[in-house]
Amino acid sequence: METDRSATELEVATTALREAARLCQAVQQSLDYGVMEKGDRSPVTVADFGSQALICCALREAFPRDAIVAEEDAAALGGSRQEAIAAEVIRRVLFERPSHSPTDVLQWIDYGNGQPGRDRFWTLDPIDGTKGFLRGRQYAIALALVEDGCLRVGALACPNLDGGLLLTAASGQGSRCQSLGGDARPLAIQVSTTHEVSKARFCESAESGHSSHTEAHRLAKYLGISSNSVRLDSQAKYAVVARGLADIYLRLPTRRDYQERIWDHAAGALILAEAGGTVTDMHGHALDFSSGRTLARNNGVVATNGLLHAQVVEAISELGIGQGKA
Repeated sequence: METDRSATELEVATTALREAARLCQAVQQSLDYGVMEKGDRSPVTVADFGSQALICCALREAFPRDAIVAEEDAAALGGSRQEAIAAEVIRRVLFERPSHSPTDVLQWIDYGNGQPGRDRFWTLDPIDGTKGFLRGRQYAIALALVEDGCLRVGALACPNLDGGLLLTAASGQGSRCQSLGGDARPLAIQVSTTHEVSKARFCESAESGHSSHTEAHRLAKYLGISSNSVRLDSQAKYAVVARGLADIYLRLPTRRDYQERIWDHAAGALILAEAGGTVTDMHGHALDFSSGRTLARNNGVVATNGLLHAQVVEAISELGIGQGKA
């Protein structure tokens, strides 16, 4: 029964991610992103809102009692300054769902305003790596199901990674990867077997504001790692490590009081763990998805192939990384 339930949840999730990916790809190819700036000065685009609308609609249709905790808010589209962007979001979404109305589209976006509970909710990043999306590089559409504080189902669509990939995982059932186009059956994936830390390869954020490159380089030098890092945006980094193409992914906070958002890690963390890897915070503590919209009880993220995990966490402690002033 549990396997059947997970299969249904994954089918809904993957169908929704494929639909959202089509919208995102069309927006990226048009080069008309409809960019606006959020309160934290980060960019948000037509594709972010459109992706969230489509996925939230699909989840609400399939699981009407489940809360959805997503990144965007339709209120940001209000006011005369955003009329053109709002109209383009609606146009793009209704191209995929033509039998609905503009009001429906805005309502679907706001289905993502749910509150994380202790029982069951979905968490969604409609475009993780918006700056990568704007550069025409890597981004991901990330969706995960959290139940009783534990990750149960995760799905990542990476439209620009190796021709377009869809990665999925269910708790206790392993991770799989297939073409985003759905033209090949999913294949099981496994992390690397690298066990000598000096031979490891880092996977890093393209944006230094997201993770301290300086501290990562200091850690690499301490561990004797000389290989060039794989540098790319979004949870595509989890996909790279889960497929064994890199060994270590770090989110080393640039300030001590920073809290990671749950939608930035939930899907990728489950996919990597089910591929045989290990994901904790910088102190080796399990990531806690039961504390609201952020990983409030954690500090930073360390994701590895598992074989190297203890060495990396120990080195972070020995170097005092993350112990500076807030």
